[in-house]
Amino acid sequence: MLRTISLFLVLMAVWLLLSGYYTPLIISFGIASCLLSALIARRMEVVDNEGHPLHLGPRIVFYWAWLLKEIFKANIDVAKCVLFPKTYLRPNMFTAKVTQTSDLGKVIYANSITLTPGTVTVDLDNDTVMVHAMTENSAEGVKSGEMDRRVTAVMGEA
Repeated sequence: MLRTISLFLVLMAVWLLLSGYYTPLIISFGIASCLLSALIARRMEVVDNEGHPLHLGPRIVFYWAWLLKEIFKANIDVAKCVLFPKTYLRPNMFTAKVTQTSDLGKVIYANSITLTPGTVTVDLDNDTVMVHAMTENSAEGVKSGEMDRRVTAVMGEA
C-alpha cells in the first residue's frame, strides 16, 4: 500500500508540474486520473520493488548528483572527439565486471554507462558487461570500477 500511495504522490507531482492549470475543476480531474492510474498499477501488480524502488531512498539522489557530474565531464570528452577526432577518437570494446547481485542494480549500472556520453552498454550477461567506448578516457572511467562501486553502494549490496 505504501508503494501505491508513493506512486500516486509522484504521479500527482508530475501532473501538477506539467499541467500549468490550477483551477479546482482541473486539479480534481488530475487527482482522479492519478488515483485511477495508481490503482490500476496496483491491480496489475506492477508497483513492486523494481518498478517503484522506494528502498533506494536518498542514496539514489546522491548517486544521481555524482552521475550528472560524470555526464558533464564525458560531454567534454566527446566534444574533444568531435573537434579533434585524430587526436582523441580511440574506439574500443571491452568487458567489465559487475558486482551487483540484483537485476535492478545491474540495470542501473548498465544504464548509467549508456547515459554517460561516449560509452554504450552493448551486452549485460550475469556478472559481466560489454561496453563500447569512444575514447580511452571513457573506457578508463568504466574500467576503474568507480561507477560499479557506487551503484553497489546505492543498492545496499556493499
